[in-house]
Amino acid sequence: MSKNYRFSRDVDEAVAMADALESYIRSNTLYGVTSSGLFSGMPSMTVGALLLRLRRLDTLRDRLTDRHIKRLDKAIEQYELARTEWALHYETKIPQEAHSRIDAMKTFFYECANSIRLCRGIYRPEITRRTIVQELLKEMQVLDLKDTDLVEKVEAVDEKLSRVTESEEFQWSSKIQPAYPEREFWWLYAAPPDLP
Repeated sequence: MSKNYRFSRDVDEAVAMADALESYIRSNTLYGVTSSGLFSGMPSMTVGALLLRLRRLDTLRDRLTDRHIKRLDKAIEQYELARTEWALHYETKIPQEAHSRIDAMKTFFYECANSIRLCRGIYRPEITRRTIVQELLKEMQVLDLKDTDLVEKVEAVDEKLSRVTESEEFQWSSKIQPAYPEREFWWLYAAPPDLP
């Protein structure tokens, strides 16, 4: 996520992911692709990546055009249908993805331990990972899926993040800031120090 956020791009990605959701959750693949293809510039297809976009866009729907709202509503409808019809597959993917993303953050902490200067430059992908994990945790709560090991991992990551960051301005585009309250998404309002 960059400061150059566009609602149209987010809607396009949400629609493509919703279109691909049923075949994705039925597959054994954790990081899939949309029908747009591997080299389309689309992010990896995952439940978390779709949840990130759907919740954000739905929260900010008053900023969308009528055309975008229609497309978003269709994507939400497709998502809910796949989620219901393939519930067991869907519910299996969520903790798998959350564990994968939170485990992937180990590399970031290793790099920060070696060089705090480098830490700032590689922070943005980590906040995307952590934000997607938060969306997955919210979905797990809705579905009443329990995973004590995951909760412990997230708490450990948050503790480490708080040690290598300091309070700073919202890290993504101000257009989407209202979708991310600081209390819940505090890592989006922090960054490693900018050392000389």
